[in-house]
Amino acid sequence: MKHEKAETFTWRVRVYWEDTDAGGIVFYANYLKFFERSRTEWLRSKGIEQHALRQTTGGMFVVGDAHIRYLQSARLDDELLVTTTLLNAGRASMTIHQQASLISATGPVLLCEGTIRAGWVNASTIKPARIPSNILTALT
Repeated sequence: MKHEKAETFTWRVRVYWEDTDAGGIVFYANYLKFFERSRTEWLRSKGIEQHALRQTTGGMFVVGDAHIRYLQSARLDDELLVTTTLLNAGRASMTIHQQASLISATGPVLLCEGTIRAGWVNASTIKPARIPSNILTALT
């Protein structure tokens, strides 16, 4: 189902030493970590706690596809705004658009954006399954 009125969830993160390379620039793969944390907090804001979800439903979301575009670099001590927007949710997967922007005095500066597809799997077998209807309802 297509999500017509896409709400954008926002989450702030500070860039620490552990996020950077030797030059003090955010290591490219760490944007995926920022995106993961934002998706987790977005789910939590909808009453979906992933560990409990796995325990109660026997299923979980796994990333099956990620398309990332890097525009500029974040640096040590920068404060970022990471957004998560549901593009669509189907019976077995959802597609999310995410952005990481530098918070600056003149307004946000887009640094990185991506589209992530997360599928629902049986947690024991890691085989695709249908997203429970109550979870789909909460997402949309």
